[in-house]
Amino acid sequence: MKPLALHPDRLLPADPGTRTIARELFELVDKLPIISPHGHVPAEWLADNLPFTDPTSLLLTPDHYTNRMLHSAAGVELEELGVGVGGPLDADASRRAFRLLCENWHVFRGTPVQTWFESVFHDVFGIRVRPGAESADLIHDTIAERLADPAYRPRALYERFRIETLATTDDPCSDLAAHRKLREDPTWKGRVVPTFRPDAYLEPARSDWRDLTRALGRAADVDIVDYPSHLEAMRRRRAHFKELGAVSTDHSHVDATCERLGEAQVATLFARALAGTITWSDSQLLRAHMLNDQAALAVQDGLVMTLHPAVARNHDSSASTRYGADVGADVPTSVEFTRSLRPMLDAYGNSDGFHLVVFTMDETVYSRELAPLAGWYRGLFIGAPWWFIDETDAIMRYRRSVTGYAGFAKTSGFIDDTRAFCSIPVRHDVSRRVDCAFLAGLVAEHRLAMDEAAETAVALVTTQPKKVFKL
Repeated sequence: MKPLALHPDRLLPADPGTRTIARELFELVDKLPIISPHGHVPAEWLADNLPFTDPTSLLLTPDHYTNRMLHSAAGVELEELGVGVGGPLDADASRRAFRLLCENWHVFRGTPVQTWFESVFHDVFGIRVRPGAESADLIHDTIAERLADPAYRPRALYERFRIETLATTDDPCSDLAAHRKLREDPTWKGRVVPTFRPDAYLEPARSDWRDLTRALGRAADVDIVDYPSHLEAMRRRRAHFKELGAVSTDHSHVDATCERLGEAQVATLFARALAGTITWSDSQLLRAHMLNDQAALAVQDGLVMTLHPAVARNHDSSASTRYGADVGADVPTSVEFTRSLRPMLDAYGNSDGFHLVVFTMDETVYSRELAPLAGWYRGLFIGAPWWFIDETDAIMRYRRSVTGYAGFAKTSGFIDDTRAFCSIPVRHDVSRRVDCAFLAGLVAEHRLAMDEAAETAVALVTTQPKKVFKL
C-alpha cells in the first residue's frame, strides 16, 4: 500500500516568493468557521443525529461528481454505488462499492474528486494509505469503524468542521419539520436554515405542474384559481420558510429570461396552464413572468434570490428512467444574462434590500456580462464557481475574470453546493487556498498591500457571505 499524505502547501503558488505570501494569508483563514449558504445536506441528519449507516451511503451514493466519473470512465453502474436502491446498503454491498472506487482511483487523477476524497480520508477519518485495489477493504473498514463512534455522528461532525451556518434546499410544500425540531431543541447550538426552491412550481410546461399547483395551494391554504391566488400562495410559503430561518430562495431554469407581461396576458396564460392547454412557447413566457415576480416578492420579504440557469437536466434519458432525476447526468449549456436579466434588474436591481446572486457554468460570461452587471447594479452579486467549475483552475479563472471590473465586494463568498456532508470542509479549504494564491499574486506584483490582502482574505470567508446572504 502506498502512503497518503497531504502537503501543507497544496494548491498554493509554485513560485517560492509568492508561495510564502500565500502561506501567510492562508494561516489567517485556515481555521475560521465555515459559512455554507447553499447546499443539499438533509436537515434530518442533524435533527435526528442518528449514526451514518455505512461508508458508501455517506460518501459515494450522494456524490454526483464521483458517480458520473466511475460511470463514464470505469463503466460502473450507478446501482453498484447505491444510487436508486431505495435505502442504505448492507455491509457486503457497501464494501463492494468501495472496492470499485479504490480499484478505479486512477480515473480521478488531477480532478477535484481526488482532492476532496484524499482530504476526507486523511483529515476526517485518519486514513494514511492511498486508495487502490489493495487498500480498499482497509479504507472501508476503517471508515465503518469510525462511523460507529459517537464522535462521527452528524452533530459532532458539524462542530468538528467548525460550521457556523449550513443551508439546506427544500421544496416549497415542505413542512420543514426537521428545521422546526432543530430550532426547538435546547441542546442544539448550530444554525441550519432552509432554502425555498420553487423551480418546479414555476414551470407550466411540466406534466405534473397542475398537481404541484394543487399541492402548493393546500400547503398555503389558498384556493389557486388564477395567477393572483398562485402569487399569494407563493408569498405565504416564503413567509413560512422565513419564519423557520430561511435567508434565500433558489432558482434554476433553462435560461435567465424574466420578462414582465401585462395582467391580461398573464391571466390568459395562467388559465390555459390550469386547463392543461398551454403551449410550450407560452409556458416559457409565463415562467419568465413568474420568475420576475419572485424578484418582486424578494423585495417585499427580503429573501436573497439565487439564480443558476442553463443546465440540460437529465441529459441521459435512459439513466433518468432507470434511476430517476438528479443522478449526475446533467450537462451545462451556454447562457445569456445581459438582455435576459434586464427586466428584473431594471425594476429591482438598485432597490434597497434586493440581493440577486447569479451562478453560471458558462465561464465566458464572467468578464463579458456578469462582472459589468455587478459593477453597476447594487443588488447583483456574482456567484462562486460551482458544480463543474468548483475546482482549482476554474476558481482562479473566476477571480481573474471578475475582480478587475466588479472587485471582491460583488462576489458571493464560496458555495459548496454539496450533498456529501464530509466534503464540506475540504471544499471550503480548496476555495480558501486558491483565493489566497490569487491575493498573493497581487501582492507579489505590488498591486495590493499585504494588509489589504489579509483583510480581503478574511472578509471573503466571513463578512462577505454574511453580507450577501444577510446572515
